Amino acid sequence: MKKAIALALSLAITAGLLAGCGGGGKKTEIPEVNLPAINEINLGTDYQDITATVKVLTNRTDIVDTKYAEYAAEFQKLYPNITVEYEAVSDYEEALNLRLPNGDWGDICFIPSTVAKSDMGNYFSPLGKVDTLDEIYYFIPDKSFNGTVYGIANGGNADGIAYNKAVFEAAGYTSDQDKLDADASLKPLPATPDEFMQALRDIKEKTDAIPLYTNFSDKWPMGAWDAYIAVAATGDPDFRNYKLVHTANPFTNKGDGTGPYAVYSILYSAVAEGLVEADPMSSDWEGSKGMINRGEIGCMVLGSWAVQQFKEAGNNPEDVAYMPFPITVTDSEGNRVTSAGGNYSYAINNKNDENQQIASMVYLKWLLEASPIYKDEGCIAALKRVPLPAFLTDIEGIELIPNAAAPEGEEDFFDKVNLQSEVGINNDDYPDCNIVEHALLKDKTLDEIMNEWNEKWTAAQTELEMEIKF
Repeated sequence: MKKAIALALSLAITAGLLAGCGGGGKKTEIPEVNLPAINEINLGTDYQDITATVKVLTNRTDIVDTKYAEYAAEFQKLYPNITVEYEAVSDYEEALNLRLPNGDWGDICFIPSTVAKSDMGNYFSPLGKVDTLDEIYYFIPDKSFNGTVYGIANGGNADGIAYNKAVFEAAGYTSDQDKLDADASLKPLPATPDEFMQALRDIKEKTDAIPLYTNFSDKWPMGAWDAYIAVAATGDPDFRNYKLVHTANPFTNKGDGTGPYAVYSILYSAVAEGLVEADPMSSDWEGSKGMINRGEIGCMVLGSWAVQQFKEAGNNPEDVAYMPFPITVTDSEGNRVTSAGGNYSYAINNKNDENQQIASMVYLKWLLEASPIYKDEGCIAALKRVPLPAFLTDIEGIELIPNAAAPEGEEDFFDKVNLQSEVGINNDDYPDCNIVEHALLKDKTLDEIMNEWNEKWTAAQTELEMEIKF
């Protein structure tokens, strides 16, 4: 069924491109332009003579008329001839998949997760070369292909768990070493799947809080679980973009509390044991922000970007904190590591004329390097020279490692296997939702689910002639 949907979408995109190249409407062919690399632009001095209105699409419906409007006004003080307008888009992924093909969507957007790396050049402007931009910004390999960068993350996240300190302390857990030294009954924050599951049970027994809130009904928050199966679960930066493609049965239980199976086992077990909201089908993302602030929720599995929103959602910002994901893996020197990944990546519409693309690049550079967006959204700044946010104190001493780029020539291998297999890791299929559904119904064990994924993954590897190396 999913293959049929994917094929239909592909045909729709092709039809849109063909229609756009006809006599009517906006042309969708890529114009010949002479663009600078984003690193070559000197903010405040270059391109002051360009007059343009830059339209930015965003999924942040909650702040489009407040913080984003403030950014646009502040930017225009530096570039009075460039006006910036924001459009908030609900159901962002679905909407953008429909709007991208005809090219008439604006100037700057977040790259939808469904756009394959090999297709980015069909829609988006080149921003520079990987080797250069990787020295300036984090997470550059994520949205690059054949050495060219097409998207830059608006910031990044440590991969862990947002939690309420008061709830965890009431259940007997803390990160405060002084309290641990003074009270033998207290335990440190959980560092393994078994320890985390016990902490959830203790929260249920000793507090009135929901131990783990899934945000299942909104689906997109479930994507965090997929993001954590790589470095956070293996310690290996090559796992996500290289080894996963070439590994036999990668979803098998390793038996040591690491790897993809260990991540998904936490989700399945928490749901099966009733350690999540009573009715995940009716969970509420916006409402959950205030709930965790008030201590009605113990924790949520989300990137560190969520912390700032939770702090701002009530009167107890000091209770909201962030812990490493509870799998302990180490690097070759024995240091505990976890993953860090980029948020949505900004990209520029390559169907617009040269001045429009340059004006868009100027605003993008300003957002990344001069705006307070990383502070406002509580994330790791895209610009490498900016220090980590203060709220990541519980992550101190743990190395943050992004996924490494795939080897040259294999940049789209993961996308191919992921699509062909219909497993759908970290795209809008959200296979994690399938795990929740079966855990609620108790009609399939996690082993049965993972065996099905292994079979699909193996079939895709075989069909695509992927070499099995691990």
